[in-house]
Amino acid sequence: MSKKTEAKVTEFSSAVDRLRGGAVLGDEVESLLSAFTPDEKLSLLDGDQDFWPGMADMLTNGYNVRPIVMGAIDRLGVPGLRFSDGPRGAVVGDSTAFPVSMARGATWDIDLEERIGVAIGRELRAQGANFFGGICINLPRHPAWGRAQETYGDDPIILGELGAALLRGMRRNAMGVVKHYALNSMENARFSVDVTADDATLHEVYLPHFRRLVEEGVHGVMTSYNSVNGEWAGQNEQLMEGILREEWGFEGVTVSDFIFGLRDAALSLRAGLDVEEPFRQQRALHLKDDLDAGRASWEHVDRAARRILATQLAFYASPLDDEPGEDVVFSAEHRALAREAAARAMVLLKNESVEDVPLLPLDGPALSTVAVIGRLADLPNTGDKGSSNVRSPQVATAVDGLRAALPDARIEFAGDDDPAAAAELAARSDVAIVVVGYTAEDEGEFLDATTMATPEVAAVFPPLPEGVPAFDLAASTVMGEAAGGDRASLRLRLADVEIIKASAAANPRTVVVIVTAGAVITEEWRESVPAVVVGWYSGSEGGHALADVLLGHVDASGRLPYSIPTSEDHLPYFDRDATAITYDRWHGQRLLDRDGIPAAFPLGFGLSYTEFLVTDFELGAVVGESFQASVTVTNVGLRDGRHVIQLYGVTEAHDFPARVLLGFAPVVVKAGESAQVTVTGSTRPLMRWSAAGFVPAADEATIEAASFSGDPCALHGRLEFS
Repeated sequence: MSKKTEAKVTEFSSAVDRLRGGAVLGDEVESLLSAFTPDEKLSLLDGDQDFWPGMADMLTNGYNVRPIVMGAIDRLGVPGLRFSDGPRGAVVGDSTAFPVSMARGATWDIDLEERIGVAIGRELRAQGANFFGGICINLPRHPAWGRAQETYGDDPIILGELGAALLRGMRRNAMGVVKHYALNSMENARFSVDVTADDATLHEVYLPHFRRLVEEGVHGVMTSYNSVNGEWAGQNEQLMEGILREEWGFEGVTVSDFIFGLRDAALSLRAGLDVEEPFRQQRALHLKDDLDAGRASWEHVDRAARRILATQLAFYASPLDDEPGEDVVFSAEHRALAREAAARAMVLLKNESVEDVPLLPLDGPALSTVAVIGRLADLPNTGDKGSSNVRSPQVATAVDGLRAALPDARIEFAGDDDPAAAAELAARSDVAIVVVGYTAEDEGEFLDATTMATPEVAAVFPPLPEGVPAFDLAASTVMGEAAGGDRASLRLRLADVEIIKASAAANPRTVVVIVTAGAVITEEWRESVPAVVVGWYSGSEGGHALADVLLGHVDASGRLPYSIPTSEDHLPYFDRDATAITYDRWHGQRLLDRDGIPAAFPLGFGLSYTEFLVTDFELGAVVGESFQASVTVTNVGLRDGRHVIQLYGVTEAHDFPARVLLGFAPVVVKAGESAQVTVTGSTRPLMRWSAAGFVPAADEATIEAASFSGDPCALHGRLEFS
């Protein structure tokens, strides 16, 4: 509620005041619900705008440029769910674009992600939103998934802990919504694919992070487009009423994904879907008749209404920050935070010596001419153009960042796909920085007018009202901006590879910066260059952050939130046009370990500009489902730096991962100094799902305090399960 709304006494605001004074939530929900008319109850269950005007506005003026309101009841003062998408930032308005979530996953920094949650929450609240649909924690089974940029990595612990941190920051200003529940990691086929998975795979691999968000108190859960075990997720009773509510005790609100998130109004309500997003669509068209025919009941309506009202009442009665002014949007403070996050995310994969000195960090004062090469080097490129797109007023490119950081050097740019021109510029420069990778045309949310117009998909559209002209989906603003989809290749374009090799042949001081979300296979060119950095889609301040890292103003301290294979053959089967697929527990580092295949770069890998020594490993006893371990980290190098301690559990059990991540903690240590680090580890990844629930996969586990998965220098301890 805005200050203006709060100043007016309404049934809703009075209930909030009583809750703050100690009243019982359930009593206030029942009292408020009793004041609703039947039509008002039904209006809680979908969006407030009619479908066709809403679609026309979205497809003409842009997606989510202002909050999308669902279930506002002005007569009673109910604010409704006022939606802003994410997770790159607040999609409403012209907000700060933070690095994409996968980049933030590479920070392995829970405190930083919580601070980002606060900042995004302030920006969306200042622009009238209260419901953030941007806590995306889907596990990418395959790195070609087009929306991998929206999630934090391919391990349940990373996904759960970073998602929980974003929620903790967000709820000081807005309700948080976790998505997309469940098994959503195919983009092109998302409206048609049926994903099957057995109970063990669901509970051990694809659902633990959602459970973690429920335990953290997430306000909403958004269902996915795909079908799960034969039923669309938005009307899947096992997922919503069975696992989410009965097993985990979720008390918030369930919402569909937009427009195509359900196929049957009555079935979705019976199955536990509370709100159809974002417009008056299938429920507005069918639900009254369904109720009259007994396909759904008013008890189902009241159940959903109670959850919707309880979620809003509990949120507004909770301790909230003071309401921010609009000056927080794209503020200097938030841009500085975006720069900090982008720099901390960048992963140094390779840093060999040139003339007996590691190429990075660069010696800024010694540089007179810097070649910046590649089509992406001067392109504002914060990620895809789909629902997570943040319309940042400014985006610093690599060229912008280096020119600002090196005002006395000549920064020369070559952006054409011309290896000869790249080599010529590299040859006459002190260093060549080659920026390669992807854009929204290569990966991202897939919005295809042809797919949306197929009879099966278009059946969710209400009839076009008489006198309302049809509009051309393909010519709309949103459809014109978004291409994306699942990646067709995990490798760089041939033109990029040729430019890399030409630049490196002309100048051995060549740095390659990869703009990506998921893994990029580098085998055909990596040996030709001394230094490789994963730069990500790095947000509004990404170019400045890149300069900070390359020049050593901050340590290179990002760590991969997934493994990078040496070949596509080492990954799970993937068909981006499949209509049916089965998921098992094997993907990423776990699959490589099972098959005995070394990664090009394992989960958790990343180099630093300094060196660390880890000693004094102490392992505590298991208490409940967790334990604590401590180590001493000593910076034995000459520069201040940041390290990430990673805890892994190693077991020997049939058809179970040999090594799983259990916990992590970053630490900043000055040169020559030491710090003790305590890491909380979870025993859940060491558990196997059975008919009786979770049981230990083995009687004991070796616990490793490591710098990456499979680290040969890891310290070891042992846990036993009684």
